[in-house]
Amino acid sequence: MSKRDYYVILEVSRAASGDEIKQAYRTLAMRYHPDRNPGDPVAEDSFKEASEAYAVLSDPDKRSQYDRYGHAAFDSSGPGFEPGDFGAVSDILEGLFGEVFSGGRRRRRSGRDLTYDLEISFAEAALGVDTTIEVNRPADCTVCDGAGAKPGTPIHVCNVCQGRGQVKYQRGLFAAARPCHACRGTGKKIPTPCDACKGTGSKMRPESMSVKIPAGVQDGAVRTVRGAGEASPSGNGDLHINIKVTDHALFRREGADILISIPISFPQAVLGASIDVPTLDGRVVMKVPPGTQSGKVFRLRGKGIPVYGGYGKGDQLVTVVVEVPQQITRKQRKLITDLAQEIGDEAHPQQASFLRKLRGLFEG
Repeated sequence: MSKRDYYVILEVSRAASGDEIKQAYRTLAMRYHPDRNPGDPVAEDSFKEASEAYAVLSDPDKRSQYDRYGHAAFDSSGPGFEPGDFGAVSDILEGLFGEVFSGGRRRRRSGRDLTYDLEISFAEAALGVDTTIEVNRPADCTVCDGAGAKPGTPIHVCNVCQGRGQVKYQRGLFAAARPCHACRGTGKKIPTPCDACKGTGSKMRPESMSVKIPAGVQDGAVRTVRGAGEASPSGNGDLHINIKVTDHALFRREGADILISIPISFPQAVLGASIDVPTLDGRVVMKVPPGTQSGKVFRLRGKGIPVYGGYGKGDQLVTVVVEVPQQITRKQRKLITDLAQEIGDEAHPQQASFLRKLRGLFEG
């Protein structure tokens, strides 16, 4: 099958600049790289095709030859053929992406990340807390000192990878590397594994560590402690702490604001009162003015939660709910009836307005 035009592959014009070609290849490499499309032969072929095109068009001399002779410039019969020219695509990838997509040649390998589920109270989440957690982390086996071999027995260098832990192979037009299958990437052969760790060189051990949870953290947040994961000679992994905030008996949260509902009596709502309101900072006295309606919301400035990652604090929103007695005595009924007659309809403007609208609706 004939090859496609390199400019068509990279989706650029024949007059494209070097930066335009580089950006076009970067986009295609990110889209089709085998690490992002495992087991997809179509993506792998597209990646190889784009890499071949970029290897030519990014080089001024090769591009000039390609513009003059086309694909024949790099065939065995063409004037510009140079065996092995495309073997450095991994260098190109490393130049574009650092060590992320460098074919594994110098890709950093570090210990695995660990996770920990931490449950904290509503107040701890709001105000922040310094706590100690116990995490199971792999540590060097104390019997073999991390060697993996039974004490007193030899350790041999892997004859497949020669102790490097990786084997190189050719993937289409570029060189790549993968962990050695013979030694599982360790670079060594252990004829007699340690009985305690079964040859792994490590065992899980609980380890205590201090963790700072900042004020304002929310339920479901993840705090990452760098380097607190699995240890590795080439760098430790991270520890991801999944935070679960328990419900509060009185408070609810809405962003940086705290919400609370407080019941008050009918006399308090009518005559006004001073009521005790709990906050994260302790108890405060709040005045309820005479004639307060049920559902009225009062705002206590600065009594909320510190803004996470920012400055200032939210407010506390207090909703008062007028509680109606469910059981009353005969005497109380008589008093309430007399009071209702004494007050009359004019003392209930909202009810009077509603009744007028209702009559108008039916009359209309």
